[in-house]
Amino acid sequence: MELKLADLVVWGDSGLIPAIIQDDASGQVLTLCHMNREALDRTLETGLVHVFRRSVGKLMMKGQTSGHTQTVKSIRIDCEGKSLLVRVDQKVAACHRNYFTCYFREYDRGAGEIVTHGEPVEDTG
Repeated sequence: MELKLADLVVWGDSGLIPAIIQDDASGQVLTLCHMNREALDRTLETGLVHVFRRSVGKLMMKGQTSGHTQTVKSIRIDCEGKSLLVRVDQKVAACHRNYFTCYFREYDRGAGEIVTHGEPVEDTG
């Protein structure tokens, strides 16, 4: 009997697992999302990241409206089956604010303020 990735996941009460999305080329963390079993299945079937959007209560392909898709390069599961690490080829920007990463703001302890890194990227086609 073949063991499937979804069988290793600890889905918990919510039926969701957190998934860290990381750019394969740079190693930069792009975002943290959540997947339900259907999102994981669709991601594995299509090779494009699908997520469960908790704010709207539905499954969506990442980049469905913007075209800024994430092509899966690899998926890892942590030692307890409680989170996924998905390495992707990011098209344009991962953040809905058009930054390459959702983590473009950094807290500067010394200054006690938030510093923004980079600029929103332009979709050049």
